[in-house]
Amino acid sequence: MKILNFGSLNIDHVYEVPHFPLPGETISSARYSRFPGGKGLNQSIAMAKAGADVYHAGKLGHNSEFLLEALKESGVNTSLLDTTGSETGQAIIQVNPEGENCILLYGGSNQEITIEYIDRVFAFLTEDSILVLQNEINNLEYILGKARERGLKIALNPSPVDERLKSMDLSGITWLLLNEIESRELSGFEEPDSSLMNLLNRYPHMKIILTLGEKGAIYQDKNTRYVQPAYKTRVKDTTAAGDTFTGYFISLTASGLDIEEALDMAARAAAITISREGAGSSIPMLEEVKRYMQGKEKAVNIDM
Repeated sequence: MKILNFGSLNIDHVYEVPHFPLPGETISSARYSRFPGGKGLNQSIAMAKAGADVYHAGKLGHNSEFLLEALKESGVNTSLLDTTGSETGQAIIQVNPEGENCILLYGGSNQEITIEYIDRVFAFLTEDSILVLQNEINNLEYILGKARERGLKIALNPSPVDERLKSMDLSGITWLLLNEIESRELSGFEEPDSSLMNLLNRYPHMKIILTLGEKGAIYQDKNTRYVQPAYKTRVKDTTAAGDTFTGYFISLTASGLDIEEALDMAARAAAITISREGAGSSIPMLEEVKRYMQGKEKAVNIDM
């Protein structure tokens, strides 16, 4: 089984700041670092480190060699990547002393993906392939439509949520992985349970994984609900926590692991990630996750 991640690739410029600046305020950064990033790249690295056979499709511009190396070193197949873009995607990330982040994105080559390139990538897919998507690339609706026509299993992380995404037909999505903000934007409901019920009423065949930060995560489909506690750790940088959780969950579920175990391993992997600097470079290997916190808290199955 192939997992194809059609997603973004960014150069992350990370600034450690005492606090997020207010309008009109100028502050000094204590430290600057450059890391490989982008939700697509992060999730591909997480899936590969969790043991999946992952191919990444997307578009890179100049000065992107270290992004290619980061993918290859993590075991991601880069043979489908298009390297003819103009300016590689950029992210300006501020991280405060509590490890919280504030991110400004510039799409660059992530917004230069053509229909012709998409068609070439789809020619590579087989009927049992899994397609992983985020909303940091252009022509997402076209990709979703082609995947739906082919009957592929689709995992969507709808980030960032915008008006374009809200208008899309999400009925072909197998797994919808989103955080509280994205859930509220798509459903119109603030409270997580109300949001989940709204989304399931609209898309009854969807499997929804709602991440809640330090409160853990909820898995919900029409028959089953699991509640996964978060693992407590010292927070350094939360930038790739959600991407790590998403990548691990998809990879392990695709490999045949049951939902409870996949949720638990994803939660552990995310806890390790936030204890480190950077995005893609902070994601742990599967063996490290297995060793982490032997006294695990498994997800709680709640009968529906």
